[in-house]
Amino acid sequence: MIGTSRDGHVVTLELQRPERRNALSAALCIELREALEKAVADEARVIVLTGQGTAFCAGADLSGDVYAEGFTDHLLGMLHTIDSIPVPVIAAVNGPAIGAGTQLALAADLRVVSPEARFGVPAAKLGITVDKWTVRRLVSLVGGGPARTMMFGAETISAEEAYARGLANKFGDLVTAQEWARTISELAPLSLRHLKLVFNDDGTREPQTEEQLAALYEAWGSDDAQEARAARLEKRAPEFRGR
Repeated sequence: MIGTSRDGHVVTLELQRPERRNALSAALCIELREALEKAVADEARVIVLTGQGTAFCAGADLSGDVYAEGFTDHLLGMLHTIDSIPVPVIAAVNGPAIGAGTQLALAADLRVVSPEARFGVPAAKLGITVDKWTVRRLVSLVGGGPARTMMFGAETISAEEAYARGLANKFGDLVTAQEWARTISELAPLSLRHLKLVFNDDGTREPQTEEQLAALYEAWGSDDAQEARAARLEKRAPEFRGR
């Protein structure tokens, strides 16, 4: 489910589930994490991450194992791998990046976006929620006000707004991202490693409190989460009851 190519010191990893709009399953999270670690072991200096087809990543695969025990651990483990590996990761966002797709883009160090790209985390529409790392990183990149609009309002933002807010660094396609990656790969690796450590020390590494963890697990295990799942299958609006 991961396509890998290399050009000098740049490794490109492509999500290859176009039939599911590159939605993430536990297996895909594991495979992507392993591909990232292998790229670093093979001395890549920059990694480009993109999606096959017209979507970057449509989120977690709601028809798959997203509600199964362990999925969130695999997802967060993969995101933290992107966040912690000692080389820059550029997300070439070639289309919608929704839910876990936005989380994937947030984990990258830089984002090159196509005009078709859009971002959103509609967790509140699904009766679930996201971890502290996701909220803090979103605030770090777009600011507190826009982050609250996206999270509380479950609203998406366009490529243009993402660029205006600082979430997107450049407009372009995969070739644009790869050319930028080649330029960056010629810079001093130790300097880039230090910069990544400093930029990512943005409050996202603080542990969640017991109260925050309890609230997160309560949402994922709630009747509302099950109602949202049933409503999706039945193609109707969910009726949330706060339990």
